[in-house]
Amino acid sequence: MQKAWFYKEYGPKEVLQLGDCPIPIPQANELLVRVRAAALNPIDFKRRQRPIFPSDFPVVPGCDMAGIVVAKGSNVIKFDIGDEVYGNIQDFNAKGKLKQLGTLAEFIVIEETLVATKPKNLSFEEAASLPLAVQTAIQGFKTADFKEGGTVFIVGGGGGVGTLVIQLAKALFGASFVVATTSTPKVEFVKMLGADDVVDYTKTKYEQVEDKFDFLYDTIGDCKNSSVVAKEGAPIVEITWPPSHPRAVYSSLTVSGEELERLRPCLESGKLKPVIDPTGPYNFEDVIEAFAYLETGRARGKVVISGTLDQHYTTNSV
Repeated sequence: MQKAWFYKEYGPKEVLQLGDCPIPIPQANELLVRVRAAALNPIDFKRRQRPIFPSDFPVVPGCDMAGIVVAKGSNVIKFDIGDEVYGNIQDFNAKGKLKQLGTLAEFIVIEETLVATKPKNLSFEEAASLPLAVQTAIQGFKTADFKEGGTVFIVGGGGGVGTLVIQLAKALFGASFVVATTSTPKVEFVKMLGADDVVDYTKTKYEQVEDKFDFLYDTIGDCKNSSVVAKEGAPIVEITWPPSHPRAVYSSLTVSGEELERLRPCLESGKLKPVIDPTGPYNFEDVIEAFAYLETGRARGKVVISGTLDQHYTTNSV
């Protein structure tokens, strides 16, 4: 058995329990990974609060993880026992229900196609903070068919996705001018991420922004208001559902280990840096506290859970 956080009914964070659950057995194309760090995402608490995805109980929340391969299925060819990997275990585009066993557990199983080798210059916590958010960030640019040299206006530059959108705009997609919104305490932080200009939304309204942009990337679902900064005919992308403006296009994410592998040069060179909220990383025992903070909407970057309860476990190919 292993320790995991789980819930048996929909509701607030208080429905979460820490208890025992079976260690899963990897199928032919899967890895069994000892989780060294996990990250929380809004989808984790939204899924817990109401049945937006069909679920069988109990549910172990969590999509993102970084850890060590301790067993593998017979068809796995890319990874070996002892490899350090990271990824998002939930493929939202797959048919059927989401996995019941998420990453807030000591061990998880994951298809080898969904994970990548952890860059050596990243800690487990830094790696765990990336997969869902960075793949979401990348997909937004692809959805917009963004062209190198274009200008970008990012709504929500201080959040888990926004912090990565700012960096990727120049490091990967060649944007010429990047502007992001945030609140007063995060203005200097967002500038440090690479934004050429920062709009403090507590002091400046969208209508007061003088420039118009080639691409509006809204990470918080405020396109009904933010759309005024987009040029006529410019793509407008939201990552929340449903889009809040008729012109806005919803952008989901494609979960892919290959996508993460392609990011390795940016990560190893330091052009793309994970951003972990300074209140963390949280201990595995403090998951409820971590969710409470995430649900305030004030997180700066990603809320990360470090380590699991002490348990010694080794195995070989299954």
